[in-house]
Amino acid sequence: MSKLYVTGTPIGNLEDITLRALRIFKEVDTILCEDTRVTKKLLFHYDINAKTMSYHAQSKLSKIDTIIGLLEEGKDLALVSDAGTPTISDPGSLLVSEIRKRLPETEIIAVPGASAVVSALSIAGVPTNDFIFLGFLPHKKGRETLFKEIAETKRTVVFYESPHRILKTLNSLIKFAPDKKVSLARELTKMYEEVLQGAAQELLEKLESDTQKQRGEFVVIVS
Repeated sequence: MSKLYVTGTPIGNLEDITLRALRIFKEVDTILCEDTRVTKKLLFHYDINAKTMSYHAQSKLSKIDTIIGLLEEGKDLALVSDAGTPTISDPGSLLVSEIRKRLPETEIIAVPGASAVVSALSIAGVPTNDFIFLGFLPHKKGRETLFKEIAETKRTVVFYESPHRILKTLNSLIKFAPDKKVSLARELTKMYEEVLQGAAQELLEKLESDTQKQRGEFVVIVS
């Protein structure tokens, strides 16, 4: 029976890889990567010479057919994203769904690792017993509706945001949830890791006064 290992990778610091993940990378026939260049940097760091294949959001359906074919041949595969846990706000979820549908005998195994959501929540000091994760917010359609929902909910809300839209997001929070506490976790596990907290207006002023703080990927927590 072939196996697919859904394997977490570091979100920044390369030391945040599990011993189990390193062993699996050495044992599988192929590693499916969001970007082979990014994954090869991790493999090179640990002196692992493994075969890689790209699988990402722009991959055609024929690539899924190719992967299904490898599993039918009895090949063991590992699925990774550029950073963090695959399939969580990630195109790998479609691949796993197709494999479960078309090859139900395939053993799909979780190999836990880093997660930006959990990492951010663990250091934010906000209620975490009940939270909503929204992934990446839509750029246009439905975006305003989501901010209205964020304003109304009593639960902690977590989502990802890019440096290109973080100011726009803060402006939306000022409009719809001006009194809520906002935490911005930036560059997690990297050299310039930082958590900024306050009302959206306060954070907007901080980021506008120091453009360096607008860089990097953000986990936004509204509580």
